[in-house]
Amino acid sequence: MASRETPIRHLLVLGHPGPDGFNHAIAAAYGDAVRTCGQEAVLRDLYSLDFDPRLTAEERSSSGAGTPGAEVQVELNLIRDCEVVALVYPIWFGMPPAIIKGYVDRVFGAGFAAANLKTGIPSALLHGKRLIIFSSSASTRPWLEEQGQWQGLRQAFDLYLQTIFGFREVQHVHFDAVVENGKAHYVDECLASVADAARRLCATLLHERCHARFEQHDA
Repeated sequence: MASRETPIRHLLVLGHPGPDGFNHAIAAAYGDAVRTCGQEAVLRDLYSLDFDPRLTAEERSSSGAGTPGAEVQVELNLIRDCEVVALVYPIWFGMPPAIIKGYVDRVFGAGFAAANLKTGIPSALLHGKRLIIFSSSASTRPWLEEQGQWQGLRQAFDLYLQTIFGFREVQHVHFDAVVENGKAHYVDECLASVADAARRLCATLLHERCHARFEQHDA
């Protein structure tokens, strides 16, 4: 009997404290679309999990030999089993929330040596995976661009993470002018865009897996 193929998994990392807010709706829309496509979506609501963003002395090591804490080890195991990491967060003061940055420091950075930055050796854990980011802001995208915040965020976070960790691809979908009691039709349009992005990514992953399967069969 043939072994059961490992399902395609998406890890959703959510960094917003409001359980009834827009960011949670994004995570739900993405997860629902992924499951409808027959793939798996695992949600990690960092605030609900009480994730500690502070990098500990035991975890920190310039050689990459630090010891991950128990909660970090859980996240590492989940990332190891996924093809996609999806970050969902609001932009606060021009940057992701501290809890998202802490996740990057403690989880993405686990086992990563400072020397890798110079040698260009990617993360063994993240190399080849895809990163998709969904962000939101109360301010408009043009205002963020005028202030240099959008370009700064893209350069210092998105492109930097792709370069040093070796993500195969980084997508960033941003929703601007998101305010409390906003128009329902705008929210619906945004969530439809999230579902569309999820479906496109699912289709790409499925195509790649089928292609790899055929190549293996022909080898």
